[in-house]
Amino acid sequence: MTDTEPSTAEAIVFWVCAIFSVAGALGLILSRRAVHSALWVAFTMINLAVLYLANSAPFLGMVQIIVYTGAVMMLFLFVLMVVGVDSSDSLVETLRGQRVVGILLAVGFGTLLIFGVGGALTGMPAVGLDAANSEYGGNVEGIARLLFSEYLLAFEIVAALLITAALGALVLAHRERWAPKRTQREISQERFREGIHPAPLPAPGVYARHNAVDTPGLLPDGSVAEISVPGPLRARGDLRPVDTGAIAEAIALSDGEQALGPADRPVADDPGTSPGEPK
Repeated sequence: MTDTEPSTAEAIVFWVCAIFSVAGALGLILSRRAVHSALWVAFTMINLAVLYLANSAPFLGMVQIIVYTGAVMMLFLFVLMVVGVDSSDSLVETLRGQRVVGILLAVGFGTLLIFGVGGALTGMPAVGLDAANSEYGGNVEGIARLLFSEYLLAFEIVAALLITAALGALVLAHRERWAPKRTQREISQERFREGIHPAPLPAPGVYARHNAVDTPGLLPDGSVAEISVPGPLRARGDLRPVDTGAIAEAIALSDGEQALGPADRPVADDPGTSPGEPK
Protein backbone atom coordinates (compact mmCIF):
# COMPACT_ATOMS: atom_id res chain seq x y z
CA MET A 1 0.00 0.00 0.00
CA THR A 2 1.46 3.38 -1.06
CA ASP A 3 1.30 6.65 0.87
CA THR A 4 -1.57 7.94 -1.30
CA GLU A 5 -3.77 4.88 -0.74
CA PRO A 6 -6.14 5.12 2.25
CA SER A 7 -5.96 2.68 5.12
CA THR A 8 -8.75 0.30 6.03
CA ALA A 9 -9.96 2.53 8.89
CA GLU A 10 -10.02 5.60 6.62
CA ALA A 11 -11.98 3.69 3.97
CA ILE A 12 -14.54 2.51 6.57
CA VAL A 13 -14.97 6.05 7.95
CA PHE A 14 -15.34 7.45 4.44
CA TRP A 15 -17.99 4.98 3.28
CA VAL A 16 -20.01 5.17 6.49
CA CYS A 17 -20.00 8.97 6.66
CA ALA A 18 -20.54 9.29 2.90
CA ILE A 19 -23.63 7.07 3.02
CA PHE A 20 -24.97 8.95 6.05
CA SER A 21 -24.32 12.30 4.35
CA VAL A 22 -26.22 11.28 1.21
CA ALA A 23 -29.05 9.86 3.34
CA GLY A 24 -29.24 13.14 5.28
CA ALA A 25 -29.34 15.14 2.05
CA LEU A 26 -32.17 12.97 0.72
CA GLY A 27 -34.02 13.33 4.00
CA LEU A 28 -33.64 17.12 3.71
CA ILE A 29 -35.24 17.10 0.27
CA LEU A 30 -37.97 14.55 0.93
CA SER A 31 -39.11 15.73 4.39
CA ARG A 32 -42.47 17.47 4.39
CA ARG A 33 -41.85 19.34 7.66
CA ALA A 34 -39.41 22.21 7.91
CA VAL A 35 -38.17 21.17 11.36
CA HIS A 36 -37.40 17.65 10.14
CA SER A 37 -35.50 19.08 7.17
CA ALA A 38 -33.41 21.24 9.52
CA LEU A 39 -32.56 18.19 11.64
CA TRP A 40 -31.53 16.27 8.52
CA VAL A 41 -29.23 19.15 7.59
CA ALA A 42 -27.61 18.97 11.03
CA PHE A 43 -27.14 15.22 10.60
CA THR A 44 -25.46 15.78 7.23
CA MET A 45 -23.17 18.49 8.59
CA ILE A 46 -21.98 16.28 11.44
CA ASN A 47 -21.01 13.53 9.01
CA LEU A 48 -19.20 16.05 6.80
CA ALA A 49 -17.28 17.24 9.86
CA VAL A 50 -16.16 13.66 10.54
CA LEU A 51 -14.96 13.40 6.94
CA TYR A 52 -12.95 16.61 7.35
CA LEU A 53 -11.36 15.31 10.54
CA ALA A 54 -10.49 12.00 8.89
CA ASN A 55 -8.80 13.83 6.01
CA SER A 56 -6.37 15.86 8.14
CA ALA A 57 -8.51 19.00 8.21
CA PRO A 58 -9.24 19.51 11.93
CA PHE A 59 -9.98 23.22 11.61
CA LEU A 60 -12.64 22.64 8.95
CA GLY A 61 -14.16 19.83 11.02
CA MET A 62 -14.43 21.97 14.15
CA VAL A 63 -15.83 24.93 12.19
CA GLN A 64 -18.37 22.61 10.55
CA ILE A 65 -19.64 21.49 13.97
CA ILE A 66 -19.34 24.72 15.97
CA VAL A 67 -20.39 27.30 13.37
CA TYR A 68 -22.73 25.50 11.00
CA THR A 69 -24.21 22.69 13.09
CA GLY A 70 -24.16 24.62 16.36
CA ALA A 71 -24.87 28.22 15.36
CA VAL A 72 -26.42 28.38 11.90
CA MET A 73 -28.73 25.39 12.41
CA MET A 74 -29.86 26.71 15.79
CA LEU A 75 -30.64 30.01 14.07
CA PHE A 76 -32.77 28.18 11.50
CA LEU A 77 -34.63 26.25 14.20
CA PHE A 78 -35.16 29.45 16.20
CA VAL A 79 -36.67 31.16 13.16
CA LEU A 80 -38.93 28.17 12.52
CA MET A 81 -40.15 28.20 16.13
CA VAL A 82 -40.79 31.97 16.11
CA VAL A 83 -42.45 32.16 12.69
CA GLY A 84 -44.31 28.86 13.09
CA VAL A 85 -43.89 27.32 9.64
CA ASP A 86 -45.83 24.07 9.39
CA SER A 87 -46.09 21.43 6.65
CA SER A 88 -48.93 23.22 4.86
CA ASP A 89 -47.03 26.51 4.68
CA SER A 90 -43.81 24.89 3.45
CA LEU A 91 -45.54 23.50 0.34
CA VAL A 92 -47.11 26.78 -0.76
CA GLU A 93 -45.22 28.93 -3.28
CA THR A 94 -45.16 32.44 -1.88
CA LEU A 95 -43.10 33.75 -4.84
CA ARG A 96 -44.16 33.23 -8.42
CA GLY A 97 -41.83 30.89 -10.31
CA GLN A 98 -39.65 29.97 -7.33
CA ARG A 99 -39.94 26.25 -8.11
CA VAL A 100 -38.62 26.77 -11.66
CA VAL A 101 -35.74 28.89 -10.38
CA GLY A 102 -34.95 26.24 -7.77
CA ILE A 103 -34.82 23.51 -10.41
CA LEU A 104 -32.53 25.59 -12.64
CA LEU A 105 -30.20 26.34 -9.73
CA ALA A 106 -30.12 22.67 -8.79
CA VAL A 107 -29.22 21.68 -12.36
CA GLY A 108 -26.50 24.32 -12.49
CA PHE A 109 -25.06 23.25 -9.15
CA GLY A 110 -25.09 19.62 -10.26
CA THR A 111 -23.24 20.57 -13.44
CA LEU A 112 -20.57 22.37 -11.42
CA LEU A 113 -20.18 19.31 -9.21
CA ILE A 114 -19.79 17.04 -12.22
CA PHE A 115 -17.11 19.26 -13.75
CA GLY A 116 -15.34 19.61 -10.40
CA VAL A 117 -15.30 15.90 -9.64
CA GLY A 118 -14.36 15.09 -13.24
CA GLY A 119 -11.47 17.56 -13.18
CA ALA A 120 -10.22 16.12 -9.91
CA LEU A 121 -10.32 12.56 -11.27
CA THR A 122 -8.72 13.32 -14.65
CA GLY A 123 -6.19 15.94 -13.52
CA MET A 124 -2.97 15.66 -11.59
CA PRO A 125 -2.71 12.95 -8.93
CA ALA A 126 -3.84 13.98 -5.48
CA VAL A 127 -1.10 14.68 -2.97
CA GLY A 128 -3.33 14.67 0.13
CA LEU A 129 -4.11 17.35 2.68
CA ASP A 130 -0.91 16.74 4.61
CA ALA A 131 1.19 18.00 1.72
CA ALA A 132 -1.21 20.89 1.07
CA ASN A 133 -1.11 21.94 4.73
CA SER A 134 2.67 21.74 4.92
CA GLU A 135 3.00 24.16 2.00
CA TYR A 136 1.68 27.06 4.13
CA GLY A 137 2.65 25.80 7.56
CA GLY A 138 -0.64 24.20 8.64
CA ASN A 139 -4.31 23.73 7.95
CA VAL A 140 -5.39 27.08 9.43
CA GLU A 141 -2.72 29.00 7.56
CA GLY A 142 -3.60 27.30 4.27
CA ILE A 143 -7.31 28.09 4.66
CA ALA A 144 -6.56 31.70 5.57
CA ARG A 145 -4.37 32.11 2.51
CA LEU A 146 -7.14 30.78 0.21
CA LEU A 147 -9.94 32.75 1.88
CA PHE A 148 -8.17 36.11 1.74
CA SER A 149 -6.64 35.73 -1.70
CA GLU A 150 -8.33 33.52 -4.31
CA TYR A 151 -11.74 33.17 -2.64
CA LEU A 152 -12.04 36.59 -1.03
CA LEU A 153 -14.99 37.69 -3.19
CA ALA A 154 -16.89 34.45 -2.57
CA PHE A 155 -16.18 34.74 1.15
CA GLU A 156 -17.58 38.27 1.27
CA ILE A 157 -20.67 37.23 -0.71
CA VAL A 158 -21.38 34.40 1.73
CA ALA A 159 -20.96 36.80 4.67
CA ALA A 160 -23.44 39.20 3.05
CA LEU A 161 -25.91 36.34 2.53
CA LEU A 162 -25.68 35.34 6.19
CA ILE A 163 -26.29 38.93 7.30
CA THR A 164 -29.26 39.15 4.93
CA ALA A 165 -30.65 35.90 6.34
CA ALA A 166 -30.36 37.25 9.89
CA LEU A 167 -32.16 40.47 8.90
CA GLY A 168 -34.83 38.42 7.10
CA ALA A 169 -35.39 36.40 10.26
CA LEU A 170 -35.89 39.61 12.23
CA VAL A 171 -38.38 40.90 9.66
CA LEU A 172 -40.35 37.64 9.67
CA ALA A 173 -40.45 37.50 13.46
CA HIS A 174 -41.56 41.14 13.77
CA ARG A 175 -45.22 41.75 14.59
CA GLU A 176 -46.85 45.08 13.85
CA ARG A 177 -48.51 46.71 16.87
CA TRP A 178 -51.63 48.56 15.75
CA ALA A 179 -52.47 49.94 19.20
CA PRO A 180 -50.26 51.35 21.94
CA LYS A 181 -49.16 48.88 24.58
CA ARG A 182 -51.28 49.00 27.72
CA THR A 183 -49.57 50.15 30.88
CA GLN A 184 -49.71 48.37 34.23
CA ARG A 185 -52.03 51.05 35.56
CA GLU A 186 -54.52 50.54 32.73
CA ILE A 187 -54.47 46.77 33.21
CA SER A 188 -55.15 47.13 36.95
CA GLN A 189 -58.02 49.57 36.37
CA GLU A 190 -59.55 47.23 33.78
CA ARG A 191 -59.48 44.32 36.25
CA PHE A 192 -61.43 46.34 38.83
CA ARG A 193 -63.95 47.71 36.30
CA GLU A 194 -64.84 44.24 34.99
CA GLY A 195 -65.84 43.09 38.47
CA ILE A 196 -63.37 40.23 38.51
CA HIS A 197 -61.92 39.33 41.90
CA PRO A 198 -58.76 41.51 41.81
CA ALA A 199 -57.01 40.01 44.82
CA PRO A 200 -55.98 36.37 45.30
CA LEU A 201 -58.92 34.11 46.14
CA PRO A 202 -59.36 33.14 49.79
CA ALA A 203 -57.88 29.79 50.66
CA PRO A 204 -60.15 26.90 51.65
CA GLY A 205 -60.26 25.67 55.23
CA VAL A 206 -61.28 27.26 58.52
CA TYR A 207 -58.44 28.85 60.51
CA ALA A 208 -56.09 26.23 59.03
CA ARG A 209 -57.88 23.53 61.07
CA HIS A 210 -59.07 21.75 57.96
CA ASN A 211 -57.18 21.56 54.65
CA ALA A 212 -59.94 20.01 52.55
CA VAL A 213 -60.75 21.95 49.39
CA ASP A 214 -64.46 21.49 49.97
CA THR A 215 -64.36 23.50 53.23
CA PRO A 216 -65.02 27.18 52.47
CA GLY A 217 -62.95 29.90 54.02
CA LEU A 218 -64.37 32.55 56.31
CA LEU A 219 -64.39 36.27 55.74
CA PRO A 220 -63.47 38.73 58.53
CA ASP A 221 -67.15 39.17 59.41
CA GLY A 222 -67.55 35.41 59.91
CA SER A 223 -69.52 34.78 56.73
CA VAL A 224 -68.67 31.95 54.39
CA ALA A 225 -66.60 32.73 51.26
CA GLU A 226 -67.95 30.22 48.76
CA ILE A 227 -65.55 31.53 46.14
CA SER A 228 -62.74 29.81 48.05
CA VAL A 229 -64.11 26.42 46.98
CA PRO A 230 -63.43 25.25 43.40
CA GLY A 231 -66.25 25.79 40.92
CA PRO A 232 -66.97 22.10 40.19
CA LEU A 233 -67.52 21.41 43.89
CA ARG A 234 -69.82 24.42 44.20
CA ALA A 235 -71.78 23.28 41.15
CA ARG A 236 -72.35 19.84 42.70
CA GLY A 237 -73.22 21.31 46.08
CA ASP A 238 -70.33 19.50 47.77
CA LEU A 239 -69.47 22.24 50.23
CA ARG A 240 -68.48 20.95 53.67
CA PRO A 241 -70.44 22.73 56.42
CA VAL A 242 -68.41 25.03 58.63
CA ASP A 243 -67.58 23.61 62.05
CA THR A 244 -68.89 26.40 64.28
CA GLY A 245 -67.65 24.59 67.38
CA ALA A 246 -64.08 24.62 66.13
CA ILE A 247 -64.41 28.31 65.36
CA ALA A 248 -65.73 29.07 68.85
CA GLU A 249 -62.90 27.07 70.39
CA ALA A 250 -60.30 28.95 68.33
CA ILE A 251 -61.79 32.31 69.38
CA ALA A 252 -61.81 31.28 73.01
CA LEU A 253 -58.22 30.16 72.89
CA SER A 254 -57.15 33.39 71.22
CA ASP A 255 -58.93 35.40 73.97
CA GLY A 256 -57.23 33.39 76.72
CA GLU A 257 -60.46 31.71 77.84
CA GLN A 258 -60.99 28.05 78.59
CA ALA A 259 -61.93 26.08 75.52
CA LEU A 260 -65.02 23.93 75.46
CA GLY A 261 -64.69 20.20 75.62
CA PRO A 262 -65.81 17.90 72.83
CA ALA A 263 -69.06 17.08 74.59
CA ASP A 264 -69.99 20.74 75.14
CA ARG A 265 -68.85 22.01 71.76
CA PRO A 266 -71.61 23.15 69.42
CA VAL A 267 -71.99 20.77 66.54
CA ALA A 268 -71.73 21.73 62.90
CA ASP A 269 -74.76 22.32 60.76
CA ASP A 270 -74.57 18.83 59.28
CA PRO A 271 -77.66 16.62 59.28
CA GLY A 272 -75.47 13.53 59.30
CA THR A 273 -73.69 14.48 62.58
CA SER A 274 -75.22 13.22 65.79
CA PRO A 275 -75.59 15.55 68.79
CA GLY A 276 -72.49 15.83 70.87
CA GLU A 277 -70.29 14.26 68.17
CA PRO A 278 -67.39 16.47 67.07
CA LYS A 279 -67.04 17.28 63.39
